[in-house]
Amino acid sequence: MPDRIDVLKDALHAALGDRIRASVVDRGELTLEVAPADLVAAMKVVRDDPALAFSTLIDLIGMDYEGFADAPREGPRYAVVYNVLSIVHNWRARVKCFAADDQLPVLESMIDVWPAANWFEREAFDLYGIVFRGHPDLRRILTDYGFVGHPFRKDFPISGYVEMRYDAEQRRVVYQPVTIEPREIVPRVIREDSYGDAGKT
Repeated sequence: MPDRIDVLKDALHAALGDRIRASVVDRGELTLEVAPADLVAAMKVVRDDPALAFSTLIDLIGMDYEGFADAPREGPRYAVVYNVLSIVHNWRARVKCFAADDQLPVLESMIDVWPAANWFEREAFDLYGIVFRGHPDLRRILTDYGFVGHPFRKDFPISGYVEMRYDAEQRRVVYQPVTIEPREIVPRVIREDSYGDAGKT
C-alpha cells in the first residue's frame, strides 16, 4: 500500500503536470515549486480539484534566500511559501513560488483564491517588501508609520536605520538616526574547573 505522502504527490503531479517546477519530500512533508506565471492557475487547481481539495490557506510566508545555508544563491532571492490544508482528505502541502525580480519582487495576490491571504500578504509586503499584484489594500501591518525598509530582509541592519523617543520639550515622539554603535557581541563564558561535574562521583 503506498504511503499517504506518495498518494498526495501523485495526485498533485496528475493535476498540475508541467506547472510543477520541482517537488521535494523532506521530513514527511511535501513542497512543490511553481513559476510565477503559473501561480494563480495552479492554486485554483489545488483548491478546486476534488482529488486535492485544498480548501484552506493555513499561512503564507515570505522568504529571503540571500546567504541561505551559508552559500551564494543561484536564481531569484525572494519567495513566497503557501501552506495549504485539505480538510476532506486530511493532508497538507507547501507550494513555493520565487519572484522573478530581486529589485522589485512581485507575485499575484491570492485573495481571490483564498480571502485569508489578505493579512498574510500585507505581512510579507511589510517585512520582506514582496508586492502582491491585485491586493486591494497593500500597506504595512506590523511596522510603525513612516518605517523605512523591510526588517526581515537579510541585508537590513539589526539596529535599523532610525530610532524614536519622546521629546519632552516638543511634547511628541521624534525620529532620529540610530545612536547605537554597531559592535560584535562575543559571549564571555567563565567556568570553574569542576563546572558540570555536579552529581558525579
